[in-house]
Amino acid sequence: MAQVTARIKVKGKHYEILVDLDEALKVKMGKGDIMSAVKSTAVYSDMNKGSRVPNAELMDAFGTQELYEISQKIIISGEVQKTQESRDAEKENKIKQVIGLILRNAVDQNGRPYTEDRIKRAIEESHYNFDKRPAEQQMPLVVEKLKSIIPIKIETKKIKLIIPAQYTGQVYGLLKEYKESEDWLANGALQAIINIPAGMQLDFYDKLNNITHGAVQSEEIIEKVK
Repeated sequence: MAQVTARIKVKGKHYEILVDLDEALKVKMGKGDIMSAVKSTAVYSDMNKGSRVPNAELMDAFGTQELYEISQKIIISGEVQKTQESRDAEKENKIKQVIGLILRNAVDQNGRPYTEDRIKRAIEESHYNFDKRPAEQQMPLVVEKLKSIIPIKIETKKIKLIIPAQYTGQVYGLLKEYKESEDWLANGALQAIINIPAGMQLDFYDKLNNITHGAVQSEEIIEKVK
């Protein structure tokens, strides 16, 4: 497996170790084995120069001299450098996720869905720069770029929600992405109008009900055609 650098900055100083990329990423997610992840025999200020960090400095920066304890802090709180191959794979996976969302939510000017191949080609033509944000956040931005290439729109549902007071804090972040308006009721409940892509509705309700145990009142708003 690829060996890469994991690094962190503490009190203005840099600390580096050599790690196995796959195992270090597992450790970062709380699942891996730190002893399998660490390939260094010491902590370095500059690994390329072989500059080892003195024990006294390690104690000051990390409160310990123990390699694996320090390595765990570096991996979890610092940066694990990724190979170009790993970055390319992540980007390709993000593109696939966004394409999947577009296929579920977008239609052409006649209300017909697009094929995967057409969306792929349109994205390539748009030169959209994918980043680390979740696919759900990038999908609307990609669609905006695609509008200059193909006639495309997102099918959305407008829904009124009433969230009981005890759940508003936990739910607010979930609503933020889709919220059109909000109104705090006298009993502390939150009434919100959301506009959500139709294909994301079931997943949204699953998350909402998981937090509120099904206590949310919802009503689809059907707008009359004039």
